[in-house]
Amino acid sequence: MVTSAIKDPLREKSQFIQRAVILFVIIIALVGILVFRFVQLQVWEYQTYQTRSDQNRIQVQPLAPPRGLIFDRHGELLAENRVSSSLDLVTERVESLAQTIQELGTLVSVTPADITEFEGRLKRKRRPFEPVALRLALSEEEIAILAVNRHRFAGVEVTSQLIRHYPYGELFAHAVGSVRRVNEDDLQRLDPVTYSGTKFVGKRGVEKFYERSLHGEVGYQHVETDAHGRIHQLLEKESPVAGQNISLQLDSRLQIAASAALGERRGAIVALDPRSGGILALVSQPGYDPNLFITGMSSNQFKALSHSVYTPLFNRAVNGQYAPGSTFKPVVGLAGVVHQAVDWEETIEDRGFFKLPGQSRMYRDWTWTRNNTGGQGTVDLHRAIYRSSNVYFYDLATRMEVKNLLGFVRQFGFGQNLAVDVADASPGLLPDPVWKQGFKGEIWYPGDSINMGIGQGDLLVTPLQMAAIAATLANRGRLVRPRMLLSSDAPLPEADPPPPLPRIVGPSAQDWEKMVDAMEAVVHRGNKGFRGNGTAWAYIGRDIAYRMAGKSGTAQVVEIRQGEEYNEEELDEFNRKHAWFIAFAPADNPLIALSVLVENGGGGSSVAAPVARQVMDAYLLPQLKTAAVSQRSGRRPR
Repeated sequence: MVTSAIKDPLREKSQFIQRAVILFVIIIALVGILVFRFVQLQVWEYQTYQTRSDQNRIQVQPLAPPRGLIFDRHGELLAENRVSSSLDLVTERVESLAQTIQELGTLVSVTPADITEFEGRLKRKRRPFEPVALRLALSEEEIAILAVNRHRFAGVEVTSQLIRHYPYGELFAHAVGSVRRVNEDDLQRLDPVTYSGTKFVGKRGVEKFYERSLHGEVGYQHVETDAHGRIHQLLEKESPVAGQNISLQLDSRLQIAASAALGERRGAIVALDPRSGGILALVSQPGYDPNLFITGMSSNQFKALSHSVYTPLFNRAVNGQYAPGSTFKPVVGLAGVVHQAVDWEETIEDRGFFKLPGQSRMYRDWTWTRNNTGGQGTVDLHRAIYRSSNVYFYDLATRMEVKNLLGFVRQFGFGQNLAVDVADASPGLLPDPVWKQGFKGEIWYPGDSINMGIGQGDLLVTPLQMAAIAATLANRGRLVRPRMLLSSDAPLPEADPPPPLPRIVGPSAQDWEKMVDAMEAVVHRGNKGFRGNGTAWAYIGRDIAYRMAGKSGTAQVVEIRQGEEYNEEELDEFNRKHAWFIAFAPADNPLIALSVLVENGGGGSSVAAPVARQVMDAYLLPQLKTAAVSQRSGRRPR
């Protein structure tokens, strides 16, 4: 017989109470923990979690300032800002970067080059949640397609911004310069706060030199976003401050004329206002379209630019360094007069060659022929300039002590960069015995002086420097510093000019006038047979409407050995002579001074002088016409 257990109510009640107490204690403990955690989050760590919440909900976005505009002297816009839309990715909000890019590629064009450039930008990313451009310069159709499909992509944005645009394309590429995308080297030197919203920075020319003023001041905006990074509302905004607008000395009409005059030839033209040093035109050809570096280009396009044998990215006007040839002779002639190695009346007999005493080496004149004939006959300094007698200057250079020749020449700025605001202008080279000993390990020979006498040897100049030399001759010894800036909205920190340059010491007023007369004869002396004509008369002087003073030059690129003849047709294109011409006009009251270089172009008089004439005509003839009309009407020309 099985007996059932007898219930014990007291025992059961005691167990229930124990269990209830334990459960209550657990509940109290859990509530306590919850309250503690609540207090911890809401009181002690409130600020921390509020900040984290705001960082997820509220973003501080930098606003790039509009870049200052650049105008020419007539108010023509040379560099402006245009609205452009780009396809950006906020990688922190993208689940699968590769998959997102692949899907975007089915909607809009995304090339392997775009992806490569995107990866490079991603490495240069400066802060979390910063949008990184996958595609630049979207079309209106592409923007519409992305807008329709926006809901499919987290972290994908179409961003509109102002980007630089150069209306004249390659025409002003080397004069105004250009901006380029900020790269890793830029990040090392740029202020990260000032450039926090900036994707482009000035890298060439005026854009580089006046970067600080053109850039402006960055702004900020606080925006509320959702989990996908989409902006819900603007909470606060501090507008950016636009960069300074500046006007340049450049004359766009003259720039167009100069480029047309040079045509398809390689070379450079620099024109100055000799009164102020203002750069009226600065042409380097071939050029390139700077807009390609902003909107993007294919790898083939970049390769074509960077690997071209004609170096379109190279600024010949500012950085090209060449032997000046006979354009150097007016300076040598004045040096000889100053140091009494010669006077204006003294003559020599130019038989077409020159030899040092006791030496057999023959230094030939440009008139020397295969029949061992040539020469200029009886030559004084005046005739030596307008006929460009090499023999005269060979002889003159050996009469002067090297230190006297170099000391006088150095006053003109050879071997120096005297420009005020031309970024990265090359100084050229004025060789001397110390330089030659240190660089070549050789002493200075008489032959070095002979070569320098005609602007050859190790002497190097830029077209910008030679335009300044022309201006110095036009000013009868008063030097000016080449400058780009004409005016600005407000004072620019970069525009503090260096001290003025001293006048050339040595030549008298009569010496300067006689040299100008000789340079006028280069252009205007004619109708007296080959031996009496100025070297440029037959090419530009027959029908000229104003008085121009000029000097031609032909600079040798490769050495022609003794007994050999220069045969242009047998030489490689890049070994042919450079053609030079420097000039100023009107000769008595100069308004323009210029230099023309045609790379591997041949004769200075036949090739470079006609280019100079076209540029001069384009600048002076409208002014002369206006002056003539005003004179007939009794009004003063403005």
